[in-house]
Amino acid sequence: MVSDLDTYLFDLRGYVLLKGALSADEVSTLNATLDEIPRMEPGQWYGHVHAHSYGTKDGLNLQQIYEGGEPFEALIDHPSWIDHVKHFVGGEGSFDYHHGPLFIDENFAHFRQPGEAIGLHSGGYPPIHRNQFRYHGGRFMCGQVNVLMALTDISTGDGGTMIIPGSHKSNFSHPHFDQYRMNSEGASVEGIEGAIEMHMEKGDAIIFVDGLSHGSAKRTNPGERRVIIYRYGPSWGNFRHGYQPSQELLARLKPERRKIVQPLELLPREPQVEGR
Repeated sequence: MVSDLDTYLFDLRGYVLLKGALSADEVSTLNATLDEIPRMEPGQWYGHVHAHSYGTKDGLNLQQIYEGGEPFEALIDHPSWIDHVKHFVGGEGSFDYHHGPLFIDENFAHFRQPGEAIGLHSGGYPPIHRNQFRYHGGRFMCGQVNVLMALTDISTGDGGTMIIPGSHKSNFSHPHFDQYRMNSEGASVEGIEGAIEMHMEKGDAIIFVDGLSHGSAKRTNPGERRVIIYRYGPSWGNFRHGYQPSQELLARLKPERRKIVQPLELLPREPQVEGR
């Protein structure tokens, strides 16, 4: 259940940290399943999983990771955070729930190596529909709520997520935004006034509204940082990068998960003959 403190802190800071959201067994299984996927270059496919980067020195993403096997399917409606996500995306009892409570518009595993980072992005200004933060009529109405799960311990030097608490409500751009924004050199958020680094133990998860200004520190330690990110929004949303779930995935998902992955069954189901 979502506590009153979680509600208060999410409204105030734009994020909530859930300690031990994934069990040790779940973390171990997720890491072992990732190890079975060949390390690819951006643009390559492994089944329905796509290797991707933002074109900066930010690391490697495995997009559509819920196609990678049952351990990733279980994250779709994981009990540690699904009630929080529904609460913060909002819309229960309204037309927004007509086709289902949620929609995942992007999901990926991310690997960060030494020297890699991602620069500052998002924030309350300028406003964007997709990552809006709003509380109105007694309910949250957030355009996108992210769940970031740590599969490795993340501390100083590990390239952890950095956020500016409260920036989801900002009416102004950070004066140093351009200095720290995403670019091809792998700019990090370290040093920007107001930013904090999120240290996590493997199994922890951060729930944050995408309107929160965020990025990362640069990884300086050997090894790699591993996280999984699922981005949730209202059921009428669409895929950020144009991916679609495979028919094989849809066929094996239980109805509750399928409703989040594909809230609407697209029409027509069969080719139409003119005049019929």
